[in-house]
Amino acid sequence: MKKILTLLFTALFIFALAACGTAEEDTQKDTDTNAGEAQDNEAAEENTEATTIVVGSTAVPHSEVLEKAKPILAEQGIELQIEVYQDYILPNQDLNEDRLDANYFQHTPYLNQQVADFGYDFVSLGGVHIEPIGIYSKNITSVDEIPDGTAVLLSNSEPDHGRILALFEREGLITIADGVEPTEALLDDIVENPKNLEFDPSYDPGFLPEYYNREEDTLVAINTNYAIEAGLLPTEDALILEGPESPYANLLVTKTGNENNEALLALLEVLRSEEIQTFMEEEYSGAIVPVNE
Repeated sequence: MKKILTLLFTALFIFALAACGTAEEDTQKDTDTNAGEAQDNEAAEENTEATTIVVGSTAVPHSEVLEKAKPILAEQGIELQIEVYQDYILPNQDLNEDRLDANYFQHTPYLNQQVADFGYDFVSLGGVHIEPIGIYSKNITSVDEIPDGTAVLLSNSEPDHGRILALFEREGLITIADGVEPTEALLDDIVENPKNLEFDPSYDPGFLPEYYNREEDTLVAINTNYAIEAGLLPTEDALILEGPESPYANLLVTKTGNENNEALLALLEVLRSEEIQTFMEEEYSGAIVPVNE
């Protein structure tokens, strides 16, 4: 009888050990499974972050063009977040401070000036479109009718001065000093000014359309983005308009070291696609000119 009881207790003890072992294995499997799921979720979050890009732009036409590109990028698994700015200063500051992955609003001379002034370590991924700058006037309807001593209102953005002066030289209104590239000229480089035009470069570019409406007998140099916002059609309303040969393409810009970001390169490709270029041409009636380099 004692032998039978001993065998019975031994069997029960072995069974209990086996059960404990199985429970421990199941617990470990559950732990491993939960850890694996956590890693998968973390990887998924990282992938989501990797395919989300934040791009800063001015309102018109840049943010509108980006909005058009947004669903096309979504089809590629890239979420585009657009931050809209009303000035030319903050988009570069925010890019430098990593609040943006890229920005889309500036041309090469402005970018170069910003790099020189603030030490930004930026790189252009490429041009997207040209916004021909124009000279506007409420009352002056032809170049031949410009009176002597007419005031010319310019933006306080010095990189734009050369392209504006190049337009005035093209029309025979001024002469730039020999050896100075017209698009790089400054006001001090004017050597002939037969109509004694009074150039005043003290205006915030965003407010120039207001001065166009207020100062009716002046000439006002307005960037196309601000002209469009103000309801002006550059191809019809500008007295003098920059041509499509302009070297001032608006760029997609990012920080150096980020130029191989696949999502940003995909954005550039979409912005240069036939669909987006057709949109720009039709939406803005030729006021902006798509580029591919």
